[in-house]
Amino acid sequence: MSEPAVSLKSSSDVNGSVGGRSSIISVERVFKSVTDSTGTLSILRDIDFALAPRETAAIVGASGSGKSTLLSIIAGLDTPTQGTVYLAGQDIFAISEDDRAALRAQKIGFVFQSFQLMGNLSALENVMLPLELSGAANARSQASEMLKRVGLGERLGHYPKVLSGGEQQRVALARAFVVQPAVLLADEPTGSLDFATGEKIMALMFDLNQELGTTLVLVTHDRAIASRCERRITIEAGQLVPD
Repeated sequence: MSEPAVSLKSSSDVNGSVGGRSSIISVERVFKSVTDSTGTLSILRDIDFALAPRETAAIVGASGSGKSTLLSIIAGLDTPTQGTVYLAGQDIFAISEDDRAALRAQKIGFVFQSFQLMGNLSALENVMLPLELSGAANARSQASEMLKRVGLGERLGHYPKVLSGGEQQRVALARAFVVQPAVLLADEPTGSLDFATGEKIMALMFDLNQELGTTLVLVTHDRAIASRCERRITIEAGQLVPD
C-alpha cells in the first residue's frame, strides 16, 4: 500500500488545527527509546506541547536530557518510538520520507552550532542552495538580498574558510531564512561564538522572527537567551517539567 501524499500548503498557511488548537507545531505524546545489547534506554517520555505561529520557544535542560533529540523529531529527522508531531496541521510521521523531506524543505529552516556551510561554495552560493533545490527562478537575487539584510553585502563572494565564526553563523542564518520558513529550529546557535558575537546573532534571529513571522524554536544552555523567548520548555531526564 502506497504512502499517503502530503498536501504542501503555501508559506502563509501555517495554522494547522490539531485537537482544537491553532498551532504551527504540535508534539503529541512523544516517546523515544533505543535498544542495544545492554538493554533499552529511554530518551524522551510523554512529551506533549503545541506552539503557535510566530511564537518563540527555548528548549532547555542539562546535557543528555533529550533536547537535541526532541528538536530532530520535530524536524522529522528522527522518528519517535510512540506519538507524533504535526507541522502546519500535517502529521509528519503519517507520510513517506520523501514527502516529509519536501514538507521540511518548504516549512523549516535550520541553524546549527557548527554552521554546516558548504566549504566549496561562497557565501552567496551557500544561501542560494536551498532556493535552487526548491526551483526558485531568482535564487541569486534573493540570496544576495538576504545576505545584505544580515550585514554581509560585502562578503558575497567569500568562502567559509575566510569568514569569522560570527560571519559564518550569519551566512547560516541567511540560508535558513531565505526560503521564509514557517519554523526555524536552532540547536545551540551561539554555542561556538564569543559573547558579543552571540548577542548580535540572537538579536538578528529575533528581528527576523518578528519581520518574517517565523516560529522560533531554540535549544540552548544559555538562561539569558531562554529568558528572551515567550515560552520555555524544560526537559529533565527526558520528561517535561514545569518552570
